[in-house]
Order: sequence, then structure tokens, then C-alpha cells
Amino acid sequence: MYRFRRLRRDERIRSMMQETRLHPKDFIYPIFVIEGENIKNPVESMPGIFQYSIDRLDEILAQVKRAEIGGVMLFGIPIHKDPQGSQAYAKDGITQRAVRFIKETYPEIYIVVDICLCEYTSHGHCGMVQGEEILNDETLPYLVKMAVSLAEAGADMAAPSDMMDGRVAAIREGLDQAGFTQMPIMAYSAKFASAYYGPFRDAAHSAPGFGDRRSYQMDFANGQEALREIAADIEEGADIVMVKPALAYLDVLKEAALAFDVPLAVYNVSGEYAMVKAAAAKGWIDEKRIVIENLTAMKRAGAKIIITYHALDAVKWVSEG
Repeated sequence: MYRFRRLRRDERIRSMMQETRLHPKDFIYPIFVIEGENIKNPVESMPGIFQYSIDRLDEILAQVKRAEIGGVMLFGIPIHKDPQGSQAYAKDGITQRAVRFIKETYPEIYIVVDICLCEYTSHGHCGMVQGEEILNDETLPYLVKMAVSLAEAGADMAAPSDMMDGRVAAIREGLDQAGFTQMPIMAYSAKFASAYYGPFRDAAHSAPGFGDRRSYQMDFANGQEALREIAADIEEGADIVMVKPALAYLDVLKEAALAFDVPLAVYNVSGEYAMVKAAAAKGWIDEKRIVIENLTAMKRAGAKIIITYHALDAVKWVSEG
């Protein structure tokens, strides 16, 4: 009989045998930036998460710097919205100004920018609209304009999340032509049409004004299609590919890790965060243990990067052992 328990006898040997370890550099922390001054709005459905005006960003950026996490991902919330999402690629847009502020005040923080129009369009969809149809090819130039505009502001990485076909190739070509050949792309490649996004839409003011996003985001029942999406994005020039959401899609993440030799990211999304927070508030779960277990599962399944609202707490808890 092989005695597996010999290597589980106490914390010293368990620590030596541990196969998967979390590190602060694994994490990217999402931040919501809103127009206005002296604003720190709590997101009711996401306890501990806030919308910040640029003049209040210091409060969260100082924590990010101290935690030494991998970086931040920005989501801008403009006042003005129109059918073309013009504030997404405006030189003085909310996200562009936030990027410049971070670069000036915290140059050591790595900035990932979400490339999508849903927060900026009056209809709330991720692309151009004709009637109730979301147009694919007509959307691509706007995504390119957004990526180039944010690169010019100083962003370090572009992360297209719109799920339009061909957007990675278009953005790569646009960035290269604008002189940003060294800017990497982290594609939301397998982004599923999920009920786990609800709290994010409250935080980012990005709920669609009609219909839903199932004509461009993936059917949650389809795993093989996800691998085809990932393969296409790699062929188009994605440097990192993402599976989103995380917990219900770890099978997809694991299959991708086995199939593709590129860095993988996963987004531990708002609904997953909110469920943990709600259960912890009721005393039904141990929040620290659940969060570390969830994040470790994501890394064990193959994620090199974990985008998570738990990042700041996770760094503290990992250091505590």
C-alpha cells in the first residue's frame, strides 16, 4: 500500500509538496473610473468595489502599488454616450485621461485597457447597431481607433472584449501602423454569454438597451467552439488569450492549456465575486479560504494571469500563509 498521507503529515511537508502557488504578480485588479470630481461610489452588488473619479484614484492606486500586483485593468464610465461610442476613442475621454494620470503618478503600475464599446454607446451594445442587429465588420474600425487612442495615452496592453470576428487582426494591424508594434494584445477569446456579468453591468453602466449579447458572445454550452475561437485569435496575433468567466469554465481553461502554447488569462468575474461576498457576509463560508481555493484552482487549471476583484485581499491572505 502506498501511503500518500506521509507527505501530508504537517504544514512543513505540505508546503514543500504544494504544486500550485499564488503570487501577487499573477493578479490584475479591475478599476472603474467615472467622470466627475471627488467621487468614490460604492458598487452595491460588489461589496468593497467602487467607481472612482480621477482625482480619487490615488486611494486605490496606492494600495495596488503596495500590494505589488501584476497590474490594473481600466473600465471607463463617460457622461456622454452616443450610438458610435465616440468617448471610447476621444483624446480627452475618461479612460484616456485615467491612463495619463496613472502614467504620470504611478509609472510603475502596468495598465491594461479593455477595448469594447458597450460602456460608451447609448444602446449599450459592444458594436455598431443597425435596427436590432449588431454589425461586425462595421465595428472593427472603431475598436482600432479606441486601441490606438489608448496606446497614445500610454496604456501598456490592449484587451479586446467585444467578441467581434476579426477584431484581433484589425487591432494588431492598427497598432502596428500607428507605431505600437511592441504593445501586446490580451484577447477575450472565449467570452461566454453569461449570467455572471450582472454586477459588472451595474458598476460599468453597460447593460444593453435592448436584447442581449448572445449573437456575439459564446453559448455557455459550447466547449469545442471556445477552442476554435482561441485558435483564431492566436492566428490573428493575440499574445495572451482569455477564458471568461472563470469558475464555471475551468474545463475550457484546462483544455486550452493543453492545446495551446501561449499564455492564458482568466477573468474571475463580478458575479463570482458577489456570490462569495454575499455568502461570507451571511457567515456561511470562510471568505479567505474560499477565495484562495478558487484562485488556486484557476492557476492550477492553466491561468498565467488572473483578473480578479479579490486581488488586494488575496495578496494579503497569501502572505499570511
